[in-house]
Amino acid sequence: MTYATPSSPSSSLSPAPLSPAPLSPASVSLAGIGTDVSVMIVRGMRRSLRDPEAFITALMLPVILMLLFVYVFGGAFAAQGGGRYAQYVVPGLIVLCAGQGAGTTAVAIATDMSSGIVDRFRSMPIASSSVLTGHIVASLARNLLATALVIGVGLAVGWRPSASPAQWVAAVGMIVLFIVAMSWLATAVGLLAGSPEAANSASFAIWFLPYLSTAFVPAGTMTKVLRPIAANQPFTPIIETLRGLWMGHTSTGASTGHEALLAVVYCVAIAVLSGAGASYLFRHRAAA
Repeated sequence: MTYATPSSPSSSLSPAPLSPAPLSPASVSLAGIGTDVSVMIVRGMRRSLRDPEAFITALMLPVILMLLFVYVFGGAFAAQGGGRYAQYVVPGLIVLCAGQGAGTTAVAIATDMSSGIVDRFRSMPIASSSVLTGHIVASLARNLLATALVIGVGLAVGWRPSASPAQWVAAVGMIVLFIVAMSWLATAVGLLAGSPEAANSASFAIWFLPYLSTAFVPAGTMTKVLRPIAANQPFTPIIETLRGLWMGHTSTGASTGHEALLAVVYCVAIAVLSGAGASYLFRHRAAA
C-alpha cells in the first residue's frame, strides 16, 4: 500500500476545503448586539405577561383614576367655572399613568440584581448593555399600551381633543420621549435600591410629584407654598405641552412652543443623566 505524499500530483490536484469568509469585528459586534437586545426585549415582555397581577394592575389603574377624577371630582371643577373636567384632566392623567407604569421597571431591575440572574448573564457571551436596553424597550411597549387605554377611556368619558394629525404626531412623540426618560430614571432607581421592596418605595416617592403639578388643577388655584412647586417642576411643562397640542391652549398661559421646549429639555436631561448613571451603576454592581 502506498501513500500519497504532499508533493504527489494527486495531492496537488485535489481541491482545497472551502471555509466561510471571516466576518469583520464590527459586523460581528453589531449583529451580536442586535440579537442580544432582541432577546432581552422578548424576555422583558414575557416577564410582564407571566406576572398577570402586576400587568393588569398597570392597565386598570389608569382607568380607575380616570373614572375617579372625572366623575367624583369633575363636578366641583365645573362648579367653579372650569368647564368639563375631562377636557382638562386627561392630559395630566396620561402623563401620570405613563410615569407610574415606568416605575415597574425599577422593581424589575432590582429583582434581576438581587436574584443572581445578572451573574448568569455575565457568564454568557452577550453584550452587557442589552440587559438594560431590553428593560427600557419593554417598559416603552407596556406604557404605550397603557397610554392607548387611557386615551380610549378619555374619549369614552367625554374628552374631545381638537388636535390636527400633525399635532397628534407631536403629542405621541412627546409621550414616547417622556416614557423613555422615566424608564431610564426608574432603571437608575432600581440599581440604587437594595431590594425590589426598596425600589417600589423609592418609585412611589418619585411618582408622587405629578400630583403637585398642573395635572389636576391649575397652578393659580393652589396655595402660595405649592404654586411655585407646580410651576417649576419637570412634569408641568410636559403636561402643558400635551394640553396645548390636544386642546389648543395651556393652563399656565404660556405658549405651547414654550412649554414644549422646556419639556424636551427636561426629558433629554433626565434620560441622559439617568442613562449614564444607570450604565455606571450596572457595570460596577455587576462586576462586584
